[in-house]
Amino acid sequence: MECLDTIADYALRSIGIGERLLPRSDFTLCQQFTLIGSGMLWNVYFGIVALCTGFFLATTVALGKAARNPWVRKPSEWFIFVFRGSPLFIQFFFAYFLFLSLKNVYPIFSSLTSAWAGALVVLFLNTAAYSGEIFYGALQSIPKGDTEAADAYGLSGWARFRRVIWPTMLRLAWPAYTNEAIFLFHATTLVYFSGFPAQQQRGDALYYANYFADKTFNPFVPYPILAGYFILLTLIVIGGFGLMNRRLNRHLPQEARKKLKIKPQIIR
Repeated sequence: MECLDTIADYALRSIGIGERLLPRSDFTLCQQFTLIGSGMLWNVYFGIVALCTGFFLATTVALGKAARNPWVRKPSEWFIFVFRGSPLFIQFFFAYFLFLSLKNVYPIFSSLTSAWAGALVVLFLNTAAYSGEIFYGALQSIPKGDTEAADAYGLSGWARFRRVIWPTMLRLAWPAYTNEAIFLFHATTLVYFSGFPAQQQRGDALYYANYFADKTFNPFVPYPILAGYFILLTLIVIGGFGLMNRRLNRHLPQEARKKLKIKPQIIR
């Protein structure tokens, strides 16, 4: 019964619903599971929104990098280079102080100093750069026979891209893009350890895990709980992307279908 009360008090605390004060002593497993799970709401929010919005920018960047016109190709190449060439932690740090400086001059930027908007912008741009490079590689790998078949059927312009090039690009890029999605969800743990502050102690899962580790001087309870949540989240991502992978390859013979090979990135 006491655990149910804890869940009722802290399950949505990370988004400002429920008990305002964090527990100070006599920490229970239920409190740690509940608060770390509450923080996961932010990790899921950052990951899903950045992934969905970054997907479209990544497609645009990949097409830009593949363009013959240098005025289109060079900005795409530099965008990918800058965000892939610098650590994500540093991007968070500089973005926060940039938004803070802009806020002092233009109040319209005030929302970007909060993690829910400012950190999301950084994650959106970062995943778009990595995914753009993945999609560009897939574009370069499209079999020549596919485009020749499209030409033979009289497809050109937007119809050619929508019916042949884009689906083939996604099919070839999907296994690598799945790994990028997994890493993106893991990278959301950096948000509150960079420049963006956690207002009223409303942070993500790692924020609460670190809180319990500091208070109990025992990191071997909250961090394995955090790892368990992320393993569960990773399995959900793999399952969802696996379903999409089967749909993208449904027209191929069984032996020719690419299976997902998950290779988590240790260092980026």
